[in-house]
Amino acid sequence: MDQRTQTKTARPEVRRARAVVIGVSTLAFAAKMVLAALMRGPADVRFFDAFAAAIAQVGPVRIYEHPMPRLPVYNHPPLASWMLLGFDELEKIGIAFGTLIRTPACVADFVSAVLVFEILRRRRSLGTAMACGIGCALSPVLFATSGYHGNTDSVAIMFMVLAAYLLADRRAPLAAGVAAALAVSVKLIPVVAVPALVVAALRTGRPAATRLCAGFTAVALLLWGPVLATVPVPLREKVLEYEGGRARLWGFVRFADWAGASDSFILALHSDFHFVIVLLCMAAGAWLAWVRPTAPAYAVALSLTLLLLLSTGSAVQYLAWPVVGLCLFGLWEGLGYGVVVGIVTVCVYSGASAVRWNDWALHLAEAGWLLLAAGIVSGLRRVLGEPPARAPDEPVPVVGPRTERPSASASSVN
Repeated sequence: MDQRTQTKTARPEVRRARAVVIGVSTLAFAAKMVLAALMRGPADVRFFDAFAAAIAQVGPVRIYEHPMPRLPVYNHPPLASWMLLGFDELEKIGIAFGTLIRTPACVADFVSAVLVFEILRRRRSLGTAMACGIGCALSPVLFATSGYHGNTDSVAIMFMVLAAYLLADRRAPLAAGVAAALAVSVKLIPVVAVPALVVAALRTGRPAATRLCAGFTAVALLLWGPVLATVPVPLREKVLEYEGGRARLWGFVRFADWAGASDSFILALHSDFHFVIVLLCMAAGAWLAWVRPTAPAYAVALSLTLLLLLSTGSAVQYLAWPVVGLCLFGLWEGLGYGVVVGIVTVCVYSGASAVRWNDWALHLAEAGWLLLAAGIVSGLRRVLGEPPARAPDEPVPVVGPRTERPSASASSVN
């Protein structure tokens, strides 16, 4: 069978697999929207409603200097401010704010699941790509954080994974730069993955890197420029230097508290290591992009999964950060973390407050942290043993338990 015939026989399989992923993702999206419409949600929903009302009063630029003494620190980048301004207008015509604030994250989860499939189908078997896309769509963590909590974490992650897909799989570096700028303008956390995109673009060639940076810079100036020019100090203090919550619920801070570490040591973890952690995540992603420049999505996944693994901040919505990245690494990596940490979110949200975790939630979160660490190691080993990605017009393996690999070096890749 020549390559042209093989391509023709593979395309119906790709369409069927894509249709399955889209169908499951659509059902998951509908279920999350029903949850969003029926459930009041945690305190963050009401906080965002109050933020939206304040933005409608003073504008999306001046909000950073506007005093809001009974609310948490407004630490959201400029695009989130414009989003909340729009939600305030929609609320005035009768759409419930609780539904509005959770809709972007639910849409983002849908897009992320499809992106997982599209990215993996050129790098692994079609069956693996389909399973990982479905696993992302059905992740219990995302049901809780997107359908119930209502925050912008999933939206920011989606835009950064989209940037990696556009850069490598669609060969559209300008659009990739735009998507990356949108990601960090929704929430700052994906900034750790920006160096990975730049390195991957440079490995492709200087023109690609130039277009990537041009797209990123243009959108960043458009969204961040007015705020930087008007209220630079409040923006720096509330957004750029925000260190996350000081609760002792997750990761190294949780283990230090469990071991009886002194308050001064835990305070040092919160305050002194924040910038170092960000640099480590950036460096790790940039390294993987250098050794696997044709698959920047893996480098993005490494940066974002490491960010939660090493994070000294504690908040239940942060648990959504590594889900898409772990699903890119593999089905079992995403499934193990998603199920265990999904139970954590149920325990937390069924309690009196999202910032008070009971003993079950704390111990399951410890197990989830270990699964996250194991998933990063396992996924990294798989990525480093993976053959180069196929070109966009190349055939993909057909679904089946004995799928034939394009080369002997790929025979060990699942």
